[in-house]
Amino acid sequence: MSIHISCCSSTFVATTSILSQLNKFLCVAALVIALTSCKKEAASNKVRVGYIGLTCEAPIFTAVEKGFFKEEGLEVSLVKCEWANYKDVLALGGFDITHHLVMYFLKPIEQGELGLALDKGEVDAVADSEPIGSLLLAQGKVKNVADQAKDAPYKDEYCCAVIVSGKFLAANPKAAAAATRALLKAAKWVEANPAAAARLSVEKKYLASNPELNTVAISHLRYVPSVSGADEAVKSAAAEMKTAGMLSPSTNVAELAKRAFAHLDGVSDEWLNQLEVERLAGGQVPPDQDIRLFAELILSDTEESCCKARKSLAKAK
Repeated sequence: MSIHISCCSSTFVATTSILSQLNKFLCVAALVIALTSCKKEAASNKVRVGYIGLTCEAPIFTAVEKGFFKEEGLEVSLVKCEWANYKDVLALGGFDITHHLVMYFLKPIEQGELGLALDKGEVDAVADSEPIGSLLLAQGKVKNVADQAKDAPYKDEYCCAVIVSGKFLAANPKAAAAATRALLKAAKWVEANPAAAARLSVEKKYLASNPELNTVAISHLRYVPSVSGADEAVKSAAAEMKTAGMLSPSTNVAELAKRAFAHLDGVSDEWLNQLEVERLAGGQVPPDQDIRLFAELILSDTEESCCKARKSLAKAK
């Protein structure tokens, strides 16, 4: 395995019947996790990027739409994946690169079952990805328990990574480095223009949300690429996973982290520090974004809308 970080988010939410608060992983760094393979193939400038359709995947969508992959000389195609088989699709060669959580996000949560499970009282607390968390909050189904983007000890940690198939990395080291640079540049662009990135993700139909909700969701995330931060994140994650019993007691954490992390040509903190991206007028999150979201929910007036539920309750009284 090899590694480099970009970004993602994850949230723990609790139902309103118990303690609550939304818990999100900090989206930052530059990481590359690769599956090993001994077979060599001809180098290619074509790269297949896996994605699920989450708020935190904004750098993937931005890198495509802003032409960052193209700037690196790459011909990119996107591969839509599901939580349940995400790792298997990578292992079987279904896509070449993506970004995802270093510890692979608790367990798959399908967007269409979660709200119903909460309504039925089948679960009391959940961890989820954006924009699901913000949607559940807006609907009044949950309250926040802990915010990993703001609360210690998680607020300064990296959570996600650019993940590269070892087979692809071995055959296409230049393309792997180029794709990583494109994603890290996109992460920096999203940090400078979060509202614009949120709108882009929805308007280009990469995820099921609305612009106002996705802007609220992305406002809780940070995108600060760092190669050294990725290196430290791998070491920290490996140590914590061993303590939690997720790794074998005999695993040498230092050796595992050394095998996992890959330094790629042209991907460094020095390059990132010198990298400049545009800052669009109106691309940032406005201070009244929460009000904009509630206005959007009122206008949409869906059956699931918390606003409609409150209007119905008012009429009943």
